[in-house]
Amino acid sequence: MANVSVYNMEGREVGTIELSDAVFGVEINEHLVHLAVVQQLANNRQGTQKAKTRSEVSGGGRKPWRQKGTGHARQGSTRAPQWTGGGVVFAPVPRSYTFKMNRKEKRGALRSVLTSRVQENKFFVLDELKLEEVKTKNMKAVLDALKVSKALIVLGENDQNAVLSARNIPDVKTAFANTLNVFDVLKYDTVVTTKAAVETIEEVYA
Repeated sequence: MANVSVYNMEGREVGTIELSDAVFGVEINEHLVHLAVVQQLANNRQGTQKAKTRSEVSGGGRKPWRQKGTGHARQGSTRAPQWTGGGVVFAPVPRSYTFKMNRKEKRGALRSVLTSRVQENKFFVLDELKLEEVKTKNMKAVLDALKVSKALIVLGENDQNAVLSARNIPDVKTAFANTLNVFDVLKYDTVVTTKAAVETIEEVYA
């Protein structure tokens, strides 16, 4: 099992914690990680792009000139794709880009990225994260003490003081332990979490 240091809010090491190999010590599966990221980005797409085909563009019902004798190429409509104002060939239509992954695959991908963060020494555990008031400066002081900037802060419970205090810090995002996703863990350089959140992660994703 991997052991990582536990820090207090002032950035001082106050102990260590043993992480479960079932979540933080697995073999990294890059294929599953890639699939999970593609799925999340695809599922976030609106899929509302639309253009008109030649059958949907108004006008063009009359043949612009007779078939022969004009010197022009033959034309049947002014709304054919080669005309200005004409329809679009194979025009995009609203569609859903979503696709599904098995729950086992999703969990495997998340375990892989969490393991990589631990191996890269980019996984910081706090003994607790308790802010008395909503103040961005206080949250910034905690991150500065840990010497991290671009961070995903994982909370074990819905602590509004912490969530609101981190909201205005660039390159910082808060998430709850039971709603983690692969894209966020990869997007932010470091993961900052609490001992309580680690227990929840091990319970949910083991």
